[in-house]
Amino acid sequence: MISGIVAAHGPFDPLEGLRMLDRLAHRGPDGQGTREFEHAWLGHRRLAIVDLAGGAQPLRDPSGEHWLVGDGEVYNHQRLRRELESQGHVFRSRVDMESALHLLEAHGPSALSRLWGNFALAGATVSGGFFAARDMMGISPLYWVRQDHAVVFGSEIKAFDPDRRPALEPFPPGHRWTPEDGLRAFRSLPKVEPVSPAANSDPDAEPSQDVLATIRDRLVGSVERLMVADVPVGALLSGGLDSSIITAIAARHAHRNGWQLPTFAVGLADSDDILAAREVATELGTNHRERFYTDEELIDWVPEVIRVIESFDPQLVHSSVPNLLVSKLAARWVKVVLVGEGADELFAGYGYYSKISSEEELQEELLATIRGMHIGGLQRVDRISGATGLEPRMPFLDLDVVELGLSLPAQWKLSSGDRMEKWLLRRAFTGWLPEHLLWRPKAQFGQGSGARDVLGEYYSSTVSEEEFQAARNVLDPPLRSREELAYYRLFQRVLPGVDPQRLVGRSAEW
Repeated sequence: MISGIVAAHGPFDPLEGLRMLDRLAHRGPDGQGTREFEHAWLGHRRLAIVDLAGGAQPLRDPSGEHWLVGDGEVYNHQRLRRELESQGHVFRSRVDMESALHLLEAHGPSALSRLWGNFALAGATVSGGFFAARDMMGISPLYWVRQDHAVVFGSEIKAFDPDRRPALEPFPPGHRWTPEDGLRAFRSLPKVEPVSPAANSDPDAEPSQDVLATIRDRLVGSVERLMVADVPVGALLSGGLDSSIITAIAARHAHRNGWQLPTFAVGLADSDDILAAREVATELGTNHRERFYTDEELIDWVPEVIRVIESFDPQLVHSSVPNLLVSKLAARWVKVVLVGEGADELFAGYGYYSKISSEEELQEELLATIRGMHIGGLQRVDRISGATGLEPRMPFLDLDVVELGLSLPAQWKLSSGDRMEKWLLRRAFTGWLPEHLLWRPKAQFGQGSGARDVLGEYYSSTVSEEEFQAARNVLDPPLRSREELAYYRLFQRVLPGVDPQRLVGRSAEW
């Protein structure tokens, strides 16, 4: 679940913690909790998704010794709970994070590798213990600053007081920190042996039906697991391949269980995405809602979007404006949304991948892209959802799907000639969507929704060529366009004191 956490070890003013929580209120409109220790401080803002009455944080064990705040979701919490209850642990709620609390109580921070899901956690004990940790892909956000003999953690950049921001850094995914051991990795991306394409190593060999079925079954299982909630669940439907496949799976599951999946789309009137999403929704029988916007509305939302997403990267801005508007629409009807993030990184969907002809080079590029998602696409998904009171769930980034995606040979992901990008994923879901939608060429969300051209033209016009040439080298690598300089100036205005070299990811393609 989307939540906001604040934690500190060492000298720390509780009033600073309360200020930080106030700046994270959008991530958790359903409640706030804090706990002060002699050596530490924990704070939490809650978006209630499961156990609405009994899941407030900080969580504590029955003895009151161990305390925990968390953002995200532990997917294997039920299995861990059964194991821990058999060992005598007494649970006080149904929330997934309580399984993490008892696991760490029993085995300490070394047990973090057993947690399966997306999470940012911080915990303390009355007797002096402390730790903070983040999931291996960085799906849940976490930042930290080491300053004035204190270590302070928070869910977003904007949570921190201005005097802390110059030293702020992203907390590295797959790591934990304790005062005794410092920063240590506890899990990295899974190392898997690629599936052999064919015994004869034919470069044009096709994947078997068993391989396609495995891809399909793994993703179906992920979607169905992520549809479990005590609140309404819907899907953001852009009309592109990834969200359409997720919607197709979710709509079938909903129909089998006697309800109709809500779907949501936005765009300029008659934009490609709006028309495609409408056709997908009609084909799948979803309860579909749309929101149209104007050029002027897109332009006006950009300063607020840059404040929300904490980035000035043009590709992120292009996609974030429509993403914010569709999320505002969805939040009127549901509290959980399925999104298609992660498919491009696992199945080589971005246009610049098509310039790569080497399997080894493509595999390395995919891994590098996945490692950088926490300051790219995942940051957009998290911040937009957090700003609108939604919890995003990403079936493509379920660990089972990630492991399978990384194990598939890069040979099957190369796109050239008659092989469209993500052709492997398209083949796996033959029959789930009409052929012309299944094989619709990829367009970036900001492009298909009409945002890219509108924003690019307007914001480029606000910066002269002379201004651009004089200011472009303020960063390394340099700013790439007048449009990017315009966004950078807005970023500096809404987040003063932040070092973008440390904190802002910049897309390879936009």
